[in-house]
Amino acid sequence: MRLTPRRRAVLAVLLSWPLGYFYLDWAVFTGLNIIRDYRSGIVGCDGSWRSYFNSCDPTGYSSALAWAELIVISGAVLVLAWAVARWVVRPVADIADTVGRFGPNSLGLRLRADGPPDETRRLADEIDAMLDRLAEGYEAQRRFASTASHELRTPLATQRALIEVSLSSALTEEQLSLLSRQLLATNERNERLVDGLLTLAETERGLMANTTLRLDRVIGEVVDVHRPAAAERGLELSADLARVTVIGEEPLLDRLAGNLIGNAIKYNAPGGWVAAKLTEDGTFTVTNTGPVVPSEDVAGLFEPFRRLSGERLDHGGGVGLGLTIARSIVAAHRGSIEAIANPGGGLTVIVRLPVHP
Repeated sequence: MRLTPRRRAVLAVLLSWPLGYFYLDWAVFTGLNIIRDYRSGIVGCDGSWRSYFNSCDPTGYSSALAWAELIVISGAVLVLAWAVARWVVRPVADIADTVGRFGPNSLGLRLRADGPPDETRRLADEIDAMLDRLAEGYEAQRRFASTASHELRTPLATQRALIEVSLSSALTEEQLSLLSRQLLATNERNERLVDGLLTLAETERGLMANTTLRLDRVIGEVVDVHRPAAAERGLELSADLARVTVIGEEPLLDRLAGNLIGNAIKYNAPGGWVAAKLTEDGTFTVTNTGPVVPSEDVAGLFEPFRRLSGERLDHGGGVGLGLTIARSIVAAHRGSIEAIANPGGGLTVIVRLPVHP
């Protein structure tokens, strides 16, 4: 039978009770005798310290010996209690030692406790689950940093190449104009990428302020801003927005709606449409027409630098952080987000945010 902390505690009580009872009974008896001896004046026949240790009491009782026994037995009980306490909490100490060894170089370290499902087993299982989440988050951050460095390095290398070309030889006015446009486009992409990374970092830290906001007004303003872009591409942009009040940060919610509606316009087909809908329960839905999206690829669209046609490909001037930022903003507002591939093409992105009464 495995001795769990609960069983150890029960066994410790059963073992210590007789000893504790005997010790208490003996201590009370001895103390009363010592008080009786002092009150009766038995300090020694001649008043010397030697007679104190060799009492002239006819029974041979020695108060000094009683004190020595009291000190020795009390010390023994304290040592035993300390040893029993350490024995009872040893499983918890083992858990602490294992958690203390967890780090970047030991992400696979787990407790993997066995035995009956008692409190210690439950604690160990919960710690293993927490370590799983930490390892997953660490790996995600590592992949994100690696991919972000690649995304930043590529346009910087392009800029360097364009500048080297401009310095290598005299350029005509047409070549100079083309080079300037290419540099401007690369710079704009860098700005969007840096802005996306900063926004992502800010949302992962949580909300800096909580303000009561009319979500329908925020989304309505974003829809009005994107109407010219939709009309330029021959798309119909509609909005059906119920009155909804939420708690959050207006710039982040504005960015959330802008990313979803902007993506719905960017990844669409000529003559298609985009529909934004907000219901009274705080459900914000953006649906669009467009190319068919395989169902197995939908979840990956929320990962950084992932696009429908693959990773690290520039589609429509995007940097691949739109849905990643949207997911982070929704999480900061304690909501949920999911995407569903439409059978005829395009996506339906559903955001659910807590409604403030």
